[in-house]
Amino acid sequence: MQRPSIFNWPLKSIFWPPSLIAKQLGSVLYLKHLLKWNKFPSWFLNHSIKSLPVAAGSLGMGCIGFPPHPAWEVTAACNLRCIHCHAASSKPARDELTTDEAKRFIDELARIDEFRTLVYTGGEPLVRPDLLELLQYSQKAGLTNVIATNGTLINEEVAFKLREVGVVGAAVSLDSSQSAIHNHIRRNDNAFELAMRGIQALKKAGILLQINVTAMEYNFSSLDELIELTDREGAGIMLMYQLVPVGRGSSIEEATLDVNQNEKLLKFLARKQREVSTIIEPVAGPQYWPYLIEQRGKSNGIWFKLAEQLFHGCAAGRGFVYIKANGDVWPCPFVGINAGNVRMKSFENIWQHGEVFVNLRKREHILKGDCGKCKYRTICGGCRGRALAYHGDYLAEDPSCFLHSKSC
Repeated sequence: MQRPSIFNWPLKSIFWPPSLIAKQLGSVLYLKHLLKWNKFPSWFLNHSIKSLPVAAGSLGMGCIGFPPHPAWEVTAACNLRCIHCHAASSKPARDELTTDEAKRFIDELARIDEFRTLVYTGGEPLVRPDLLELLQYSQKAGLTNVIATNGTLINEEVAFKLREVGVVGAAVSLDSSQSAIHNHIRRNDNAFELAMRGIQALKKAGILLQINVTAMEYNFSSLDELIELTDREGAGIMLMYQLVPVGRGSSIEEATLDVNQNEKLLKFLARKQREVSTIIEPVAGPQYWPYLIEQRGKSNGIWFKLAEQLFHGCAAGRGFVYIKANGDVWPCPFVGINAGNVRMKSFENIWQHGEVFVNLRKREHILKGDCGKCKYRTICGGCRGRALAYHGDYLAEDPSCFLHSKSC
């Protein structure tokens, strides 16, 4: 079977306007400079080209990858019942979008010029019976497809089918390099073995591998080994989530990282990044970017202004939008505020004019508490999901921030 070719990528999605590529390159080069990233040449040679369609439309680096892009929870159903999932169910929702409704929704997304990538997530997207049909439809609509999966249902046959319907990147959730820890979190004795099988199959199919991990008390001590494993497996990207107590995760709130652990994690990631070629991006830890700037003495002048262009911190509602299985539109899976439903209202209207989206796009002017006063409110902005979970107000200060007393 032929490998994917750059000539099969949607030209407009990736290369137009040319400033998108320039900003993507600028983001990673500035990160290299801040971190003194020794393994950057390895990442550039092995992953940079394949990362382009995954990062299609990137305006900068933020806490949840490359905005702006939509992530669509195509089903609430899942074959696992992970203890930390932001969803609360493992069964299909009764009111999930039908195939015809889903295709109309994809058409709406494709008409929005700033959207180049569509992330299919869940639940577990592979349990939705019409998934391949929908992936093929969004591919023909000109969107580049990415799938977020637990990996357990992927073998070589499935991986090559995913590639055929335009999947250019796959984010596989892995909680530990130790099978016992991963299986405990996933509540399945075979989850680790099956996820590793899926990883090998995706690599064989030529799909860019991304690893997603949620840092919490259960796996905090084994994160170093997991990053090493991720690098050995040749992942181009790792998203390091932090547990936010929503959905099923609300029942294990005691496993969330406190302020000191957040600081410890982000400092560890900065050190570890120098040793690996996989790009590690924190999620729900936007203090990473101002921390790096402070460490390198770039908190003023032209370097600071450059950082404001390249690092956007929390992307909720600004460069990222989350669509639930029933068509409800949220800013982020951790900011569960419904701005409207695509069955009742055009998605473009919700995205452009929904109150929560309008507020988050002007967050630097209306954030409250320490986040509102912080000089890094544009670069970081605090995690809006944590603000909502702990204060009941998505514009409140981020309770996990360790920078307030030091530099803001």
